[in-house]
Amino acid sequence: MTATAPLTDAAELRKRFDAQLSAFLERQDPDWPDGAPRGVFTTLHRFVLAGGKRLRPMFCYWGWRGAGGLDDTPIVVAAAALELFHAFALIHDDIMDGSDRRRGEPSVHRLFADLHTRSSWRGDPASYGRSTALLCGDLCAAWADQMFHECGLSADQVHQGYGVFANMRTEVIAGQYLDLVSGVGDGSVASALTVIRMKGARYTVTRPLQIGAALAGAGPELLSAFAAFGDPLGDAFQLRDDVLGVFGDPAVTGKSVLDDLREGKPTVMMALARGSADREQALRLKELFGNPDLDPEGAAELRGIILGTGTLDRIEQMIRVRTDAALAALVDAPVSGQAKAELAALAAEATDRRH
Repeated sequence: MTATAPLTDAAELRKRFDAQLSAFLERQDPDWPDGAPRGVFTTLHRFVLAGGKRLRPMFCYWGWRGAGGLDDTPIVVAAAALELFHAFALIHDDIMDGSDRRRGEPSVHRLFADLHTRSSWRGDPASYGRSTALLCGDLCAAWADQMFHECGLSADQVHQGYGVFANMRTEVIAGQYLDLVSGVGDGSVASALTVIRMKGARYTVTRPLQIGAALAGAGPELLSAFAAFGDPLGDAFQLRDDVLGVFGDPAVTGKSVLDDLREGKPTVMMALARGSADREQALRLKELFGNPDLDPEGAAELRGIILGTGTLDRIEQMIRVRTDAALAALVDAPVSGQAKAELAALAAEATDRRH
């Protein structure tokens, strides 16, 4: 199946998500506790609304439409709530990965660490930044729950969707823990694939689709069809993300190409590179990968090893195979032609991208 032109204005739909996010955040303003510094609130307001592809709300919306739901404000609100949960995940992920940049700006923990330094406060700026960012992430998770429940759909509809929402939250956190474990484990391809399925793939594509469908009252058949489409597509999305983390243009991705390499992030790409390296390449991989002091020259050498072992070509093939599997599953999905066209267009956007 080839991607066809979308039948709706995707940019306009993203603006509707942003408008609902902005309205929700503005409603929180009067309820901000008296005497509490407003730095957390203003930082989150800016972080949530500044950039982002809004893929999760888009998949949720088309899960709803694919299940026969009509376009209306409540589903836009419910779908936009996933972006608040995404903000929680990004903030905590940046803390755990030690990433100082996000979407071309300082990450949340770095913002607060820099504030501590500029203010000449007592204590450790880095610790203050991490602790404050943890609270910011927690607040985003709480707000996501609140926005979802206040979307305007009936209590029965919200209850049906919330079961999938809850499963998604558990999977993301379990996947994040598995990511930590794999970082000190065998570093195998199988382990890395399991991490991306739990931590990224289902949370990006499958669960948002199923949340939207469940809100519309979909049965097991459609939920299974969305899993058959969403799981391989989500894997392809995350594989592309890992490629961009090493080979992307920081001016476009908004993140340094050093972060994943300095962290020693246990990606499928690096597991494949280790398995394909000769003795000399393996020694350099061991010396350079995961070195917190890795410089641009060392990163360039690592990229050369990845290319030299044929690993990048293999990853690109894995992305193509998984995208094709997703599109093949979409052909047989019990949804309208419009929903299929929109989901095919989203599949192309998720996998053929530069950021």
